[in-house]
Amino acid sequence: MTDRVALVTGASRGIGAAVARRLAEEGMRVVLVSRSGAPELAEKIEGLDVKADISLAEGVTAAFDAAEKEFGVPVSVLVNNAGITRDGLLLRMRDTDWDDVLATDLTSAMRTSRRALKGMMKQRWGRIVNIGSIVGLTGNPGQVSYAAAKAGLVGLTKSLAKEVASRNITVNLVAPGFVETSMTAVLKEDLREKGRVMIPMGRFGTCEEIAAPVVFLASEDASYISGSVLAVDGGLAIS
Repeated sequence: MTDRVALVTGASRGIGAAVARRLAEEGMRVVLVSRSGAPELAEKIEGLDVKADISLAEGVTAAFDAAEKEFGVPVSVLVNNAGITRDGLLLRMRDTDWDDVLATDLTSAMRTSRRALKGMMKQRWGRIVNIGSIVGLTGNPGQVSYAAAKAGLVGLTKSLAKEVASRNITVNLVAPGFVETSMTAVLKEDLREKGRVMIPMGRFGTCEEIAAPVVFLASEDASYISGSVLAVDGGLAIS
């Protein structure tokens, strides 16, 4: 995989940072894209730090332009991990909150995938891995916008997989359950305990446990897997 360039969105922390580290360990040249930037991590893994807002079309263009300028070859692996939440009941939801979540969690994945496919089609090789959520499969009260965006990612994944399969490009989705990230760290302990009770394995997952299947799906070993939705949730979806 040393001749491949991987671009990871939302790479400054949590799952995105874990994925970036694992891809670098596999020998890939990694582009870390985030709003805040991740210069320390980029230096540590000898990657490229790109500060860009991929909820905007110009942010996607800037990220890919920087990657191609730095490495001189197209992006071969795309991991769409960027995501935000604006939780609240639908009756109280503002249009701007809905728009922000859909732009960051779903529309950005469409734009990054569209841009990445230009190079992947020419190379006749590519891997797109979308980071969804178990919420996109089960729903969750108070997360209408987030669940809708992640459910949309499932449809995007399956449809795009069919469009590009003949070009040796795979498109898959990893759907994490409760994971120890900054998003779950702010939950009150009683809510965390309710979450743990729902999980057959009795604990939250780690970012590294999400990164491992992502890296597998980005590898040559996953060449015959496309359009799949993999729940990585400690058994939550079956409980």
